[in-house]
Amino acid sequence: MRLRALLDTEALGLRLLGGEDELDRSVRGVMTTDLRDPSRYLSGGELVLTGLAWRRDSSDSEPFVRILANAGVAGLAAGEAELGAVPDDLVEACLRHRLPLFAVDETVAFATITEHVVRQVSGERAGDLAAVVDRHRRLMTSGPAGGGPEVVLDLLTSDLDLRAWVLSPTGRQIAGAGETLPPHVGAELAGRHLAATRTGRPGPHRAEVGGTAYSLFPIRNTGRGTAPAPSRDVRESVLSDWLLAVAADADDWPAPRLDLLQGVTQLIAVERDRRDAARAVRRRLAQEVLELVQTGAAPAEIAARLRVAAPVLLPGLGTAPHWQVVVARVEWAAEGTDLSGGRAAQALLEEILVDPAVTGPDSADRIAVAHTGEDAIALVPLTSRTPPDTDEADASKEPGAPERQDTALHADALLGAVRAPLSAGLAEDGRLTLGVSAAVHSAEGLRGALEEARHARRVAAARPGPVCAAGHHELASHVLLLPFVPDDVRRAFTARLLDPLRDYDRRHRAELIETLEAFLDCDGSWTRCAARLHLHVNTLRYRVGRIEQLTGRDLSRLEDKLDFFLALRMS
Repeated sequence: MRLRALLDTEALGLRLLGGEDELDRSVRGVMTTDLRDPSRYLSGGELVLTGLAWRRDSSDSEPFVRILANAGVAGLAAGEAELGAVPDDLVEACLRHRLPLFAVDETVAFATITEHVVRQVSGERAGDLAAVVDRHRRLMTSGPAGGGPEVVLDLLTSDLDLRAWVLSPTGRQIAGAGETLPPHVGAELAGRHLAATRTGRPGPHRAEVGGTAYSLFPIRNTGRGTAPAPSRDVRESVLSDWLLAVAADADDWPAPRLDLLQGVTQLIAVERDRRDAARAVRRRLAQEVLELVQTGAAPAEIAARLRVAAPVLLPGLGTAPHWQVVVARVEWAAEGTDLSGGRAAQALLEEILVDPAVTGPDSADRIAVAHTGEDAIALVPLTSRTPPDTDEADASKEPGAPERQDTALHADALLGAVRAPLSAGLAEDGRLTLGVSAAVHSAEGLRGALEEARHARRVAAARPGPVCAAGHHELASHVLLLPFVPDDVRRAFTARLLDPLRDYDRRHRAELIETLEAFLDCDGSWTRCAARLHLHVNTLRYRVGRIEQLTGRDLSRLEDKLDFFLALRMS
């Protein structure tokens, strides 16, 4: 279809701001973006829709328009909901690059424009994408009437004889038509997709698994229902975006069929937006409980909040569940990066905590994950059951002891099925570390569970590898047993490690003890520790070197880090 046809469609409410001589350009698809550089996702011929969240000042318009023009897009449509009128600097930049520019009235949703363009373009192409678009609204509904992504995948199978599956970043099947994709195949495809995306190559990506060729199409998260991310790095999006795996080799496809599949991914992205919006309630519940726990609120206040959360997370349970806390962190090796690992860790943790045997976009309904700073923190409700051999168990169980957990989480099991694909997405510069607490059965235990999970994550961070986890049982030999260490042993241990540093601090005011505490608390990160202490990294390295010289220890070794950690805890 032509741009001129869009302008003539009154229902779209588009106003031409420039480029009248270019209105005969053909539109091959639609892309919605608020990235400052969306070039990696453009193939040419798209109508680009933007809410202008990428624009910070007038100097941003020229490079953004230049990128679109070089990519060969058909035109640009800017929404007026964010800034009101479209800025003059954007109009001028489009005129310089001969890029048609439309204003989108704030009363018109981008989804309306997308649906119209896909419907019109599909009429000229192979297959029956019009039938998919006609069911677009079903994708946005919930309950039995809403077909979700399966509606689109069923049509791909029946009309185009294409078998396709929607997969999470870990390879878990979210939707599929017909046969279920084997879990090991899904994990392998997800890993191949993540690795290819990290190289910056645009999709679709080709992968062959078990003698079958697959084409992997990224399903971009448009960001509706979430905070705007105008400069989101690929390292954040790669860990949270879904993908469409099609059992076919797209290298042999004509352009119309490729465009058709790109349109399908846009429709499935609507389901992703709906899923993220539904998770907002659970995220808010987790955030409220976390804030109460961290600020030292009374157990009765925390318990009241948990009673509100329990029916949402475990409907129909009838009794207060047990709880576990899981802490995750995503870190990138590059110093000076603006990446915020908190949201990436939140999305990953929500995915990791889903039972891999469960399919469907709503299978994480019982997971509440908040993020604070660089950490994502999950509040996981657990059901309980009476142990077998009830009579014998009742006789040996101490009064008031909690029942054995039926669904307790274990650190190694959580990452077993997802370690390979996530390692591909993290590549050489990223790390995911995760800590799991023991189960607690009351509000009083949540604060301890949170600290336990954080300590376990620090133990995981001291291990090599891009994806590591540790559980509460790995803390039993030190943190949980500290109160039982004899006083004379505690004094001798701490004196041997810390007295040389204290003496040096008294003579030179060097603040070595403070530096050591901050260095361990930052998990050995030079950049974050220097920022916390307001020091230059070289000054921090000098202080750490002095600590190692005075004590004869090496702070790059896990054993020495743990000894210092214990000494500080016991002092």
